[in-house]
Amino acid sequence: MHFKEAKTLLSGSGASYGMNIYRGCTHGCVYCDSRSTCYHFTHPFEDVEVKINAPELLEKALSSKRRRCMIGTGSMSDPYMHCEEDLGLTRRCLEIILKYGCGAAIQTKSDRILRDIDLLDEINREAKCVVQMTLTTWDDELCAKLEPNVCNTKRRVEVLREMRERGIPTVVWLSPLLPFINDTEENISAILQACADAGVKGIICFGMGLTLRDGDREYYYAALDRHFPGLKKKYIERYANAYELPSPDNARLMGLFNSFCEERGIVHTPEECFAWMRELPEKYTQISLFDQSV
Repeated sequence: MHFKEAKTLLSGSGASYGMNIYRGCTHGCVYCDSRSTCYHFTHPFEDVEVKINAPELLEKALSSKRRRCMIGTGSMSDPYMHCEEDLGLTRRCLEIILKYGCGAAIQTKSDRILRDIDLLDEINREAKCVVQMTLTTWDDELCAKLEPNVCNTKRRVEVLREMRERGIPTVVWLSPLLPFINDTEENISAILQACADAGVKGIICFGMGLTLRDGDREYYYAALDRHFPGLKKKYIERYANAYELPSPDNARLMGLFNSFCEERGIVHTPEECFAWMRELPEKYTQISLFDQSV
């Protein structure tokens, strides 16, 4: 990793902002869109760039705002990757978010977030906190190939359960589903049932498939060659250089997804999930352990 004195931290406007404390990632997920050349990385992706002055920038930004807002993090780089254990920048930023009475929406794949569950609990009591977990692959052996340097899906579900016990609402990203790999009814049904058992508020799914861009595509195809010999050829023949790569079984699997969520009252359109996560009511009530409707 290397350090940088950043000039700004927050992006967005109004009642919802985003921040990325880190740039790059060490989780090694084979499908990561953040590797794409359109993001103009000038350093190797695993050589994580650390915005070492992130807490100071956040303090300055929030101290000048006239009203509370939601602060999201994790959209580009996981805020709980390995270096966070030593640097603690995410925790320091959460402390500042709490200080100014703002809300937080955090996206991660890592159980390291449990280190900060005390802060997340406080933020949720004072404003609003939403923990988002990405779940793609129920089978442990397959998960280790696709997301090699982070805890597996079953451990992430345990994190969701622990958040629920604290009354902290959770949202799952069911994305991406890789054609001919984890786009199966067995895989999706297992994840959906785990989400329901953990009492998630919502599940975000943009369709059964994935997207590939320059930079991301080459890394993904190299992983296919390592773990699934011959599959790259199948991809090229079917999708060529397309950006969107839908599962051949997309329609049926999306039907399964929609029916499952509707039957259990789980918010499941991206628009509804994002609208709810960005909302910070004047008076926010922490969810009851027995109330599935909040």
